[in-house]
Amino acid sequence: MNIHEFQAKRVLSRYGVSVPRGEVIDRAADARAAAAKLGGTVVVKAQIHAGGRGKGGGVKLARSPEEAEAAVSRMLSSKLVTHQTGPEGRLVRRVLIEEGLDIARELYLSIVIDRERSRAVFIASTDGGVEIETVAARNPERILTEPIDPALGLQPFQARKLAYRLTIDPALVGEASKFFHSLYRAFKETDAALAEINPFVVTKNGRLLALDAKMNFDDNALYRHPELRELRDVNEEDPLEVKASEYKLNYIRLDGSVGCMVNGAGLAMATMDIIQYAGGRPANFLDVGGGANEEQVRHGFEIILSDPNVRAVLINIFGGIMRCDIVAGGVVAAAQSLGIRVPVVVRLEGTNVELGQKILRDSGLNFTVATGMKDAAERVVRLAAG
Repeated sequence: MNIHEFQAKRVLSRYGVSVPRGEVIDRAADARAAAAKLGGTVVVKAQIHAGGRGKGGGVKLARSPEEAEAAVSRMLSSKLVTHQTGPEGRLVRRVLIEEGLDIARELYLSIVIDRERSRAVFIASTDGGVEIETVAARNPERILTEPIDPALGLQPFQARKLAYRLTIDPALVGEASKFFHSLYRAFKETDAALAEINPFVVTKNGRLLALDAKMNFDDNALYRHPELRELRDVNEEDPLEVKASEYKLNYIRLDGSVGCMVNGAGLAMATMDIIQYAGGRPANFLDVGGGANEEQVRHGFEIILSDPNVRAVLINIFGGIMRCDIVAGGVVAAAQSLGIRVPVVVRLEGTNVELGQKILRDSGLNFTVATGMKDAAERVVRLAAG
């Protein structure tokens, strides 16, 4: 789950991470008073779940309350387009107004899960304010990493080492170490998957601040954090993905034309691969899970067919916990209720496969029953193209 910048800063500040003073508003009429309260010179930031806001015009310096009001008026209710939003952009519903700072240095700092090492790792760079992927591609030697032993946590010597490698003024190393420890504690105690500060700034008067902040959290741990779950903004998510989550389905929209319904994440990935191998492009990732019932299968079908780009559907099910006849019944029920107008290819294997195939063939509907994954992929790609 992703959250907005202003929400991430509120979470981090509860753990002692220093952030600039700021106010969140959703009306242009409130901008002038907010800017005056923060000192007059402020930065106005559009709040959307996407990077590249500055390049897209979503971050503006205002040198007076009047300029702040004008900037907010332009941003609110506009569509902000960045490299992460796609050409359709995102509607700006609120903005963050923050105090202006006299910045001496911009650094990069984040904590992510390193799956190869099975532990969290600090990533830092002296090149702050730049996308870390760009730094890694052009100057990989400037990427600093510090793995954290999960049993010991971030050690004081590691925090000091990071500060020195970032060439932070020796007089500020102690303060930087506290900052790093606070960030790690926030990351660990909220079950975060990412905590990124870009830029992490040093001001000319020696303050260390998270000028920007991004956090996302492990969905599987949100039951432990009801206060974080309340921060979810469904307006920033794909409507079909939101609908899928209501039915406990794992769905991600892609940009192809072959809709996919599969049980099991591994089989879903293999299905997308074989569709591409056959010359097609998957329109989605949809895992209905090993224990899905007929109703969930029907809802999954509805979600796939709600995507106007879908020109054919491949249902690839291995019946283990979920029997093939249950899947077939759900597919037939969905097809009858939805009035499907695209070709559907079904590949079933496992428990009650013969019964499942018979249900499909006896339904009177135009299903193509495939004999294997390769056959299914080739058939659905041809149908989507035609």
